Amino acid sequence: MERFTISIDDDLAAAFDAFIAARGYANRSEAVRDLIRARLESENDAVFERGHCVASLSYVYNHSERELAERLASRQHARHDLTVATMHVHLDHEDCLESVVLQGATHDVRAFAGSLMAEPGVRHGHLNLVGVERAHRHSHGAESHVHLKPRY
Repeated sequence: MERFTISIDDDLAAAFDAFIAARGYANRSEAVRDLIRARLESENDAVFERGHCVASLSYVYNHSERELAERLASRQHARHDLTVATMHVHLDHEDCLESVVLQGATHDVRAFAGSLMAEPGVRHGHLNLVGVERAHRHSHGAESHVHLKPRY
């Protein structure tokens, strides 16, 4: 691990400390690392877009909206190559929260997530992407799989 020192003015340091406290960081170093990772990923969008990712998509919808739950499930089944898992939470008598874990080519994941969030009746959609590098395929006995390593 490399260590470096920075100098910032008092107002910026106070604002940063408030940011750290509000988000529950244990120290400045953890917060700086997260900010650097986020910036590097945003700067590398063009490269990232051609790569692979893992993602968490969450959205809220009214389960009694005409055939919406069935349409969402059908879309996920149609893209089982991207859909890893879905968690469904009943918020009240009408509203449900779904969180869908996705993985695959970033372009495909973005397009698929966008199509789910664009369904009439879906609200509060948010996609969180993490760029990954696909490591070599290897085996544990009869089972074979590929590891996905976060880029930053």
